[in-house]
Amino acid sequence: MKQDNSRLKIAIIGGGPAAMFVYKNLIESGLDNPEIHIFESQKQLGVGMPYGLSGANSEHVTNVSANEIPDLVQPMSEWIHTVAKETLTQYDIDPERFNEYRVLPRLLFGEYLFEQFEALLKIGDQKGIKTKLHLDTTIIDIIDKPSIPEVLIETSIKKTIRFDRAIICMGHTWPLKNEGKINGYYDSPYPPAKLARSFNHPVALKGASLTAIDAIRTIARNNGRFVIEDNKVTKFVVDEHAPDFKLMLHSIDGLLPAIRFHLEDSHLSSDSLLTDEEITAHRNENDGFLSLDFIFEKDFKEPLAERDSALYDRIKDMSMEEFVDLVMNIRESIDPFELFKAEYVEAARSIRKQESVHWKELLSILSFAMNYPAKYFSAEDMGRLTKTLKPLISIVIAFVPQSSSEELIALHDAGKLSIIAVDRESTVEPADEGGATYTYKDVNGVERKDHYQTFIDCVGQQPVPFKKFPFRSMLKDGVISEATVRFRSSEAAEKMLEDGNKNVKKSGDEYSLVLPGVKINDNFQVIGKNGEVNERIYLMSVPYIGGYNPDYSGLDFCEEASGRIAENLFKEFKAAF
Repeated sequence: MKQDNSRLKIAIIGGGPAAMFVYKNLIESGLDNPEIHIFESQKQLGVGMPYGLSGANSEHVTNVSANEIPDLVQPMSEWIHTVAKETLTQYDIDPERFNEYRVLPRLLFGEYLFEQFEALLKIGDQKGIKTKLHLDTTIIDIIDKPSIPEVLIETSIKKTIRFDRAIICMGHTWPLKNEGKINGYYDSPYPPAKLARSFNHPVALKGASLTAIDAIRTIARNNGRFVIEDNKVTKFVVDEHAPDFKLMLHSIDGLLPAIRFHLEDSHLSSDSLLTDEEITAHRNENDGFLSLDFIFEKDFKEPLAERDSALYDRIKDMSMEEFVDLVMNIRESIDPFELFKAEYVEAARSIRKQESVHWKELLSILSFAMNYPAKYFSAEDMGRLTKTLKPLISIVIAFVPQSSSEELIALHDAGKLSIIAVDRESTVEPADEGGATYTYKDVNGVERKDHYQTFIDCVGQQPVPFKKFPFRSMLKDGVISEATVRFRSSEAAEKMLEDGNKNVKKSGDEYSLVLPGVKINDNFQVIGKNGEVNERIYLMSVPYIGGYNPDYSGLDFCEEASGRIAENLFKEFKAAF
């Protein structure tokens, strides 16, 4: 606890969209004139990886529309009228015909976020809040000093600064493993500029997520051109110098992501969550656990009864597993591109009529609702979530933009995009001669080994292992601990141990399952090896809390998490002073 009545000194680690929402909520929280320092490794605030050149080119678009952006200083629909004409021309946008229900060019959205961050800084200044920016600055280490109590931030310019509180909200991270060592091997498609080249051969992409679509949009434009008629992509024409160019998507079970449709509830928020009281009451009746079936019932089935009674009547007596099997069996029984085309028509109708595809939207709400109380699931339920529900959610709520869908269809119709179904045990090995060898079992169970001159890992952001946490003193000093969930059944834990699962741990008579990332509480404060909550350090950086936050809901998550942190800080210091 701070020992005097001077300004509360807060460090925000990261300067992207998450940091912007942290700053916004801090200056609106009622805290008494805090001093806030923002540390950003890039030279620009607000854009992070997805909305700057490290994660996008001019061809990349968001998968959210302007009306889905959490409230900032100025709505996008107003801001667009302030943008320079040459910039709008570059993106073929007429501000007088701006449609807030359409997705946006990512680089343009990055400019919007930058200007909103700048506007928030001005508001902070007007409120007397002292703010200091540390741009182009990398944090080397974070050292907790509980006896003082303070947090020391060590920077790349060999400077150590003392703080009362630190909020870690760094974004995406794409570690390099083979890229740069193996020619033709890419650990991710970012920055996309590296893929802006000719490939006169088949290119393998691992995954069929939005990350893969980012790669496809860049590569396609450098190996051919799209024909647009009536504002719709209708055809892909390959370049003469790249007749053998082809994109080979490798997807579990050969599935493509679902297409963006109209959302009735454009903002996911705490209104979509069970209240703390409801969660506590349920846990008290359930041996301290939060039941996945309870969440599925409350946040999916019950709302479905109101929105689509016919579908509800069909699935009301199904278990979660039975519902997932029903949907996945339908998807797997149809040619993936024929299903993709059908969903494109369905999504276009949904947007035109502004009518939701209710069960898909409710899956999105369910995913968001699970994000915060997931730490109270049993290990058994966490396994069910990971193996059964998450694969369906990841497909359905990808929200592929219409323009991206049109490009994928055009590439496929031109014979330049294929999808290969691979099994969950498939492997990719870098090849000494360049590229990689993909080993998998095909739909007939026959093992295949395909070598590709160029391979791109497009599985998207993965949870960072606990031991790879970037601030070594926090690891060494036991400031953080591994995320875990308890087993309800010791028999289930012992069976997993017998099967060789090294993530099952035993302490006394209790078994737990180790999850990816760091243990945090409901307010995003880290929990040390001693089991105690650290009052000084908050962590809302999704790659490092993936075990407890199985869903990543983009800007909605940033707004919700930062709001919880700011509220907790305000309550803490209001009580103290």
